Amino acid sequence: MAKTADALGTGRRKTAVARVRLRPGNGAININQRKLDEYFHHERDRNSVMAPLQSTENTGKWDVWARVEGGGPAGQAEAVMLGIARALKKASPEAEPMLRDKHLLTRDDRKKERKKYGLRGARRGTQFSKR
Repeated sequence: MAKTADALGTGRRKTAVARVRLRPGNGAININQRKLDEYFHHERDRNSVMAPLQSTENTGKWDVWARVEGGGPAGQAEAVMLGIARALKKASPEAEPMLRDKHLLTRDDRKKERKKYGLRGARRGTQFSKR
């Protein structure tokens, strides 16, 4: 893919889905039309969003636009991370080995386990009473 065209990537985590667009630029990151620092308040979430760009040494070279919905803040941050990694792989295929070494192209498929009838949660039973 040519470096002048936009690179698209989709990321998912838990119930969050992110659609990410990369374009060569000066490093602006917009998530749901808000700046990265305004959208993700925790440093952990901001670091996970930046992980693909930092591991491939592309910080400040790409502008990122992301639309993310569903899930909570941590799930959304990791969905954006996967979307950025997939878009980077399309934009510059030479970055794929670095992304794969850091496990940034692997989708984390863990989801919340459903509650079962007769139990208080997915696995927790009711409290035992002798009398």
